[in-house]
Amino acid sequence: MNLTPSIIIAQTTQWINSVVIGCNFCPFAAKAMLRKSIRYVVLPEATMESALAAFVEELRYLDRMEDIETTLIIFPWHFADFEAYLDLVELAEDLSAEQGYEGVYQIASFHPEYRFAGTKDDDPTNYTNRSPYPMLHLLREDSITRALEHYPDPEGIPERNMAFAEQKGLKFMQLLRAACLEIV
Repeated sequence: MNLTPSIIIAQTTQWINSVVIGCNFCPFAAKAMLRKSIRYVVLPEATMESALAAFVEELRYLDRMEDIETTLIIFPWHFADFEAYLDLVELAEDLSAEQGYEGVYQIASFHPEYRFAGTKDDDPTNYTNRSPYPMLHLLREDSITRALEHYPDPEGIPERNMAFAEQKGLKFMQLLRAACLEIV
């Protein structure tokens, strides 16, 4: 199969619709999808340096484009190792602060091998953050703050998500995510 950026974006969009919105892992994602205010950036070639440069470029893009709510920077062929990916996330967070973006944008992390600290690899709760590809999700802090003001018990979202994944079970969560990759 020849994975093109458009296929990768279609698979990622399906994951957002089926998993993120379908399982209600993020109660605010549906609004961004309906408004078509999600930007997808596929980086077919990425080193740590080029990924961080693209990250900063995307922060600046979001500064200019206020109608874009959120960006997903997708690394389809790089950062497959979860520990290396976590290094990227940490460096991106540091770089964001250095560039004066702390409190302006937030980074959410999604990875095919995502694993919460203290969980086993086959724990279904990990699927709340397991995406088709490694990606950095950039969100506007002020949008998050506004959305959370009108949402009851936002602190309970992670626990509800984990309880849902546990209740559905490992096979269900695996099949749900795998179905997103069937788009070719």
